[in-house]
Amino acid sequence: MKKLLQKRLIIPLVALTIFFSGTAFKSDFFEIAKQIEIFTTLFKELNMNYVDETNPGDLMDTAIKSMLNDLDPYTNYYNEQDVEAARINNAGDYTGIGANVLTLKDKLVIVEAYKDYAADKAGLKAGDEIIKVDNVTVADFKDDAGNLLQGAAGTTVNVTYIRQGQTETTTINREAVDIHAVPHFSMVNDNIGYIVLRKFNEKTSSETISALRSLKSQGAEKLILDLRGNPGGLLREAVNVTNIFVPKNQLVVTTKSKVKKYNKTYYTQKEPIDTQIPLVVLIDGSSASASEIVSGALQDLDRAVVVGARSFGKGLVQRPKKLTYGTQMKITISRYYTPSGRCIQALDYWNRDENGKATRVKQENYNAFKTKKGRTVYDGGGVQPDLELDATKLSTITKAIINENLIFKYATEYYYNHPAPSDLKTFELRDAEFNSFKNFLIDNDFSFETETEKAFATALNVAKEEQLAGEINEDYANLVSALNQYKSKAIDANKAQLLSLLSDEIVKRYFYREGLYEYYVANNFEIQKSVEILKDPTNYLSYLN
Repeated sequence: MKKLLQKRLIIPLVALTIFFSGTAFKSDFFEIAKQIEIFTTLFKELNMNYVDETNPGDLMDTAIKSMLNDLDPYTNYYNEQDVEAARINNAGDYTGIGANVLTLKDKLVIVEAYKDYAADKAGLKAGDEIIKVDNVTVADFKDDAGNLLQGAAGTTVNVTYIRQGQTETTTINREAVDIHAVPHFSMVNDNIGYIVLRKFNEKTSSETISALRSLKSQGAEKLILDLRGNPGGLLREAVNVTNIFVPKNQLVVTTKSKVKKYNKTYYTQKEPIDTQIPLVVLIDGSSASASEIVSGALQDLDRAVVVGARSFGKGLVQRPKKLTYGTQMKITISRYYTPSGRCIQALDYWNRDENGKATRVKQENYNAFKTKKGRTVYDGGGVQPDLELDATKLSTITKAIINENLIFKYATEYYYNHPAPSDLKTFELRDAEFNSFKNFLIDNDFSFETETEKAFATALNVAKEEQLAGEINEDYANLVSALNQYKSKAIDANKAQLLSLLSDEIVKRYFYREGLYEYYVANNFEIQKSVEILKDPTNYLSYLN
């Protein structure tokens, strides 16, 4: 009894120590201490008395992740193995097989093998499905099977994979992989340079500066900065990249939090490289976080014309926190705001709808802000380009096709049934290939349900409950028929967009990512529009004034 009493006293005392020593005292401390004690006693009773053997580590892992799922998708718990992976993503010194890998339930799919790195040297190609790593069957591995491929440089790993229905094996000699933040830069024409930023790691600003100086030495007088598909990364590197083009002591981003010490303003700290070079920034729906800080700041400061589609809308800032036993968590501590005062967070995870989904700000509720020169810009989720291009914004049916990996799968099939294009820059898919792709969709049972369709089905179920179905059955059937007609025409209506995505994926199969950027420079619609803007100084300035 005495020991039990001691334990009951220890729990709230530990909690008290934790919360008093934290950065902010909680006024509801005793409620927190109470909940901690309830959970501790429940956890003990469950492990002692449950009918089957339990794994305390697994139970706690599930409990933690379930709790964090109620917050936002960026607040995450990392076990000891995850901590190293997180460090790798920030430092850009990944050691392993040199490939982008998709982890599925029963296999690991090679999405992209980096040119001349370990996986490529071992003969692995995009589309290969790894089913066994050394003696471990992927389908039987409970944790993230992608971890099986990681290891120190100089070690080997044997993989069994399926390619085009045939089972094959190979040995991969792991090596250090230097992931470049700037994988490509080149001249588009005699005086326009092009730089691709793939991610924001510790090398981003230095690589961008090197690329810019190289292009200027080649005659670049104008610049296209490509942030499409860039998921973000280090906040300080976003500030440093912005600093390349704007003066020292310029406000770039502000973070606001309920914890006072996290309320910060970030100014440029260095002398810029070039504050005058005409600049176009490309963004799309996959440009997020640090990409949005850069594009949003350059837009607010009237320093660049932003072209493409509205960015992802990740306006939340995370910070890693060390926990016990080598674990960590990444926790959302604040929201960030561009120089004009915009918060570009798109989804509200704290006010969810009746289905538990995060809500999105409606356009009529967007707030207007002013750039440095007085142009009107809006919040409401992501950076809205100065020139929005329909070709950049993915349609509903295109998203559905991508989500089912059908563009990726078709490119794999195409690669094994066609010789390499004789000329990279003039490669083009024609009507025959588009018809082949439509047949491929049919063969793979492609179908998708629109949000409108879901809403109609819900309405019909409610009508049935209210015994009104008989009154609206005919109207409902007509609506469904109209939707089906739309879906049958939608693929043809999105032909240009689908062919562009297919071409990009196919080019990458034959010529790697390096070839894809060369293909972009010669053929990409967004780059061509950017060149048009930069060629006409009057047109360029009209976007900024």
